[in-house]
Amino acid sequence: MDKVILTREPLDASLAGMLKRYDAGALATFAGTVRAEDDCNRQLIALDYEAYEEMALSMMRCVRDRAIEKLGVLDVFIAHRLGRVKLGEASIVVGVVSAHRVASFDACRWIVDQVKIDVPIWKKDVWSDGSAEWVNPAWSSE
Repeated sequence: MDKVILTREPLDASLAGMLKRYDAGALATFAGTVRAEDDCNRQLIALDYEAYEEMALSMMRCVRDRAIEKLGVLDVFIAHRLGRVKLGEASIVVGVVSAHRVASFDACRWIVDQVKIDVPIWKKDVWSDGSAEWVNPAWSSE
């Protein structure tokens, strides 16, 4: 299985389990999920993700390679959802294995931040009143 994935299918954090290694002392996973938000008497009901898929996969592979090279981790898994993602569903799953937990935790955060900054994936908020707004994913750091 590829360790960098774009999919329109639901994501599960257990996908990162493919990184199991006997030389690793830590496996950290992160699943970014769509959360409920209210804005001007309307509720967020979903996010729509679109991408320039060929370039997005290439950039995700670059993020993966940089994490392994620069952060000293053993392996990385990155999956991102495309299409409509409903409340509570995961839009991104990252897994990192390393010798020690601190490196895995730090790398998960770094990878998520880099994907938001570097990868051509666009996010649109979908609201209960039928409106929708494109949002720059890099603007939301939490």
